[in-house]
Amino acid sequence: MTVKREIYSTEPEVLFDRKLECEVMRLTPGDYLITGESRVLTTVLGSCVSACIRDSKTGVGGMNHFMLPETQLVENMDAATAGRYGSHAMQRLIDGIIELGGNLSDLEVKLFGGGQIVDGMTDVGERNIRFVRRYLEEAGIDVAAEDLGLTFPRKINYFVETGRVMVKKLRSLHNRSICAEEEKLRADLRSD
Repeated sequence: MTVKREIYSTEPEVLFDRKLECEVMRLTPGDYLITGESRVLTTVLGSCVSACIRDSKTGVGGMNHFMLPETQLVENMDAATAGRYGSHAMQRLIDGIIELGGNLSDLEVKLFGGGQIVDGMTDVGERNIRFVRRYLEEAGIDVAAEDLGLTFPRKINYFVETGRVMVKKLRSLHNRSICAEEEKLRADLRSD
């Protein structure tokens, strides 16, 4: 019998990272991935937030990438669209870790993103930060580390097995493409 070792919203893109000299699995907005394997998960965040969560004893863990705090309409959405909302993305990540053998009492949580990268835009990043902190507090789960807010995007690499996270703060030069992608995804959500 084969034991399930990974759960994801959509098949992740696997790339070779020359700086890390290894394969990484790239998550985009709405994605989540939970694994019992030694994986490196990567994403780029603007106002979106990613939670990197693992069971520190078993090494089972994963990451999500959500755009907006919550919605009441998740039941009618596919996994990738529902994963764009923190309420679904957080629950799915934690449930998946437990499904693969993790324990709620051994979870290590690290939070990233929530930047206000566009002047004059409503502060979606701050809403995401408030949501994820409240969600974890209500669940009784402590946050071990965070790099949230401010005015720049971030690239993160999460080493699931060890819990190590590398954060690279990106220059504003990259903001335009990140902002355009986030705006397109938000427009898609409004039309659904």
